[in-house]
Amino acid sequence: MKLYISVDMEGITGLVDHTHVDSNKLNYERSRIIMTDEANHVITAAFDEGCEEVVVNDSHSKMNNLLIERLHADTQLITGDVKPFSMVQGLDGSYAGAMFVGYHARASLPGVMSHSMIYGVRNMYINDVAVGELGFNAFVAGYYDVPVFMVAGDDRAASEAEQLIPNITTAIVKETISRSAAKSLTPVKAGQLLREKTALAIKNNGKVKPLTPPDRPLLGIEFANYGQAEWANLMPGTEMIPGTTTVRFQAKNILEAYQAMLVMTELAMRTTFC
Repeated sequence: MKLYISVDMEGITGLVDHTHVDSNKLNYERSRIIMTDEANHVITAAFDEGCEEVVVNDSHSKMNNLLIERLHADTQLITGDVKPFSMVQGLDGSYAGAMFVGYHARASLPGVMSHSMIYGVRNMYINDVAVGELGFNAFVAGYYDVPVFMVAGDDRAASEAEQLIPNITTAIVKETISRSAAKSLTPVKAGQLLREKTALAIKNNGKVKPLTPPDRPLLGIEFANYGQAEWANLMPGTEMIPGTTTVRFQAKNILEAYQAMLVMTELAMRTTFC
């Protein structure tokens, strides 16, 4: 079995605010260690369950957070920025399954540091389905007929995953109190849980089906302010819905929709908040 693991940061054990996940803040360096150790628990359990190849994609911010010198020696790491497919870079039909670790809830929902790609996005839609990073990434996996076996993160990310993907295994390492507070397991206990849940997810892999995307998805992104929408609307092929901050793009497939989303959100980050 060949396994793909995408590792974000906001859903990692004990991390609750920007001081943990921003490389310029005081808690970031210790958070990188916890993030790497958490990934290792999943990787090690996957190899123990018979996986022959495990590829890990660093999926947070500049995507150079995981400490490669601390990772399981047999792991292959995709790291750095810019990646044409960001959080799912390198994912294709050669994988038996995927796991999302350190994930969080989508924007406009409760959850620890909940957001969708950038903090200026209120909602993202594929046709009429609201999705966040978790859902969008699962759709890309589904394009390649790859099921997402497991999602690890806070309780709200787990709920989002269970609503999207029947029979998925979830590993809840912290419970949401507010967007910047949580009741968290310790890293030791979280590690035990992640190993158990990874083993269970691999054993139950036949029960999970890929999240199949629509053939011609209509991407919609609702931004927090009009300036962000104006920047996103500069991308050719987009249209802004009059009287709103929502920009739409008709894609030929989910891969084109995903890359359009990356470009639109990158453009939106140019807006100056006054």
